[in-house]
Amino acid sequence: MITIYGRGRGFRVVRLLEEMGLPYRLRDVDMRAGVENDAEFLRINPAGFIPALVDGSATMVESIAIMEYLMARYGPTPLSPEPTSTAYPAYQQFLHLGEAGMAAAVFFAGNARRLPTEAERSNPTARHALRQYENRLTLVRRQLDRTPYLAGEAFTAADISVAYAIDLAERFADVAPGAEEAAHLARVRTRDAYARAVAACAKAAP
Repeated sequence: MITIYGRGRGFRVVRLLEEMGLPYRLRDVDMRAGVENDAEFLRINPAGFIPALVDGSATMVESIAIMEYLMARYGPTPLSPEPTSTAYPAYQQFLHLGEAGMAAAVFFAGNARRLPTEAERSNPTARHALRQYENRLTLVRRQLDRTPYLAGEAFTAADISVAYAIDLAERFADVAPGAEEAAHLARVRTRDAYARAVAACAKAAP
């Protein structure tokens, strides 16, 4: 049985598992309570961040790496175009952009908004992180002007990756999506697997 530790960025992995129809167990990790009190999770990932995956003898962290592992291990799947496909370059770019260029920046910008004083909230690092996120959005918007999904005409794991980052930006950093991103979010949320993933994460919440 595949076990996923943690929601948050783990939502990407849960969404992928639901799209692929793979059985799994979602085990919540209460980051607010402090992972130092979660000995089971720390045995899986002593660095203490989420998500983490255990699949038989395989243990992994990092949401995008986990997604790539699952698609390679349990595919083939249309969620990951073949390397020979014309959709593959865009797929790879946006699969990784969703974390490296977008969600990681939102994390720093969003945390700054929770600091106690305005001077702390408007620090140079937070401003740079927000500029980085908005800069990467120009690539997303350009692609969505061309095609309904980020790798082309078909929904892929790249859409899961970027949609999570856009949703995180709105919830965590108060960055409202533009028209292109909002339309994309609406498209990816109509899929049955999205509703199942949301329900699974809500059920796992403490």
